[in-house]
Amino acid sequence: MQCSWKAVLLLALASIAIQYTAIRTFTAKSFHTCPGLAEAGLAERLCEESPTFAYNLSRKTHILILATTRSGSSFVGQLFNQHLDVFYLFEPLYHVQNTLIPRFTQGKSPADRRVMLGASRDLLRSLYDCDLYFLENYIKPPPVNHTTDRIFRRGASRVLCSRPVCDPPGPADLVLEEGDCVRKCGLLNLTVAAEACRERSHVAIKTVRVPEVNDLRALVEDPRLNLKVIQLVRDPRGILASRSETFRDTYRLWRLWYGTGRKPYNLDVTQLTTVCEDFSNSVSTGLMRPPWLKGKYMLVRYEDLARNPMKKTEEIYGFLGIPLDSHVARWIQNNTRGDPSLGKHKYGTVRNSAATAEKWRFRLSYDIVAFAQNACQQVLAQLGYKIAASEEELKNPSVSLVEERDFRPFS
Repeated sequence: MQCSWKAVLLLALASIAIQYTAIRTFTAKSFHTCPGLAEAGLAERLCEESPTFAYNLSRKTHILILATTRSGSSFVGQLFNQHLDVFYLFEPLYHVQNTLIPRFTQGKSPADRRVMLGASRDLLRSLYDCDLYFLENYIKPPPVNHTTDRIFRRGASRVLCSRPVCDPPGPADLVLEEGDCVRKCGLLNLTVAAEACRERSHVAIKTVRVPEVNDLRALVEDPRLNLKVIQLVRDPRGILASRSETFRDTYRLWRLWYGTGRKPYNLDVTQLTTVCEDFSNSVSTGLMRPPWLKGKYMLVRYEDLARNPMKKTEEIYGFLGIPLDSHVARWIQNNTRGDPSLGKHKYGTVRNSAATAEKWRFRLSYDIVAFAQNACQQVLAQLGYKIAASEEELKNPSVSLVEERDFRPFS
């Protein structure tokens, strides 16, 4: 009888332990539960024997460039795209947004942006695992036999435009320019692209479709990913000027204000204030240095990168723990001192980077700048952007509107 009592007690304790483990496993895992094909051999055996053991055994460094539109994110993306051991994707979350949020409402409601976050996190987790098939759920029309010509900005990814993913006529090391990629490469085979992803040591993804670093916490804390976030920020006044010139129809009323000197009564101020609020919320989290961001987060001001691109790039790669590729250094030399006329494409990266960072000062009237400074004063102070007290100060290039700040990574 005594033996039976002990057996019952042991069974009860074992049952509680099993339930606890199951709950922890269920709440911790997302769409994928095991390491992907990139972690073959030992990782697969461990996954089969113990599904709860899903750590990133390869210790690949996964990189997310967290940015907003017209903040210099295409330029930063190229700092990773040019690295021969990095698989880089340009805005894959574009497909999620296009599928889940009607085009006529996109960007008009903070709630709309939150709708896609769960799907976006699952897709990012899959892409970092080199599972490109998961992307097919958001490509319209759906790929046939895992081939498609509908990948957004395929040409912005070096790997997707070179062998073996693309086989254009020419020398073996030929890398096509973005405009030639789709025309000469034909359909993208996602199976071959996934193999190319698995052959590289790091995966980098750029997105302007995640509002704040807080939205990435589940991914940052996921032990399978070894994810590091590079948050790129820019002076909101510069973002406004760049968007007004690039998206002329969407920002028509801002341009009307600049042209007439009168603020339109129906001006959509959220086109400015949303950027400032997202920056402020995200940067506040980063600067508070919560434990979950330790060693995982680096804040980069576009202006610092533009003024000294090589030095800042070295700092970024040092934070990531990745050796700086000579191809990246060569690309920086060729693309930060160029003729601006060569970079007229709205997403182009050839430019005089230092001059580009200051252009906004001559593209906005002082009335608009004063309005922006008042609306965004909190984040301007957080990020070390100075207030222009007068039009004379605004237009004087010898007066810097960027404070010297040392935003060291949280390590």
